[in-house]
Amino acid sequence: MPSNPVRWFEIYVQDVNRAKKFYESVFQTTLTKMDSTAKDMDYWTFPPTIQDQAGTSGALVKMQGVPSGGMGTLVYFGCDDCAVEAARVVKAGGKIKDNKMAIGEYGFIALAFDTEGNLIGLHSLK
Repeated sequence: MPSNPVRWFEIYVQDVNRAKKFYESVFQTTLTKMDSTAKDMDYWTFPPTIQDQAGTSGALVKMQGVPSGGMGTLVYFGCDDCAVEAARVVKAGGKIKDNKMAIGEYGFIALAFDTEGNLIGLHSLK
C-alpha cells in the first residue's frame, strides 16, 4: 500500500458556479464537469493526478440535502508559496482565516474560507 492512502476528496457546495469560479481563480486551474447517474448531483472535478505522481484529486459537489460549510474535513491544497494563493482568496470572494504561518520543518500554511463557508488549507514548503 502507498505511504499516503488519501485518494479523493469532495467539497460540498450550495452554489456550484460561485464555488467553481472561486477555486479556478485561486488555483489558476480549470474544473471539469463529470457526468453522474446520481439524481440531483452536480459534480466538478479538479485536474486528475498522474499515476505515480504526488497529489490527490477531488471535486466540488452540489448534492441535494448535503450542506456546505462547517468544520468537518479540512483539505490542504499544495502550493509553491501559499501566500500567492492566499492573496487570491479575497479577490475570488473568499475570506482569510489565518495568513501564511510557519509550521516548523513542515513548511508553511494559510487557512481560508471559500465562497460556500468551507474552511480550506494552503500548504507550501517556502
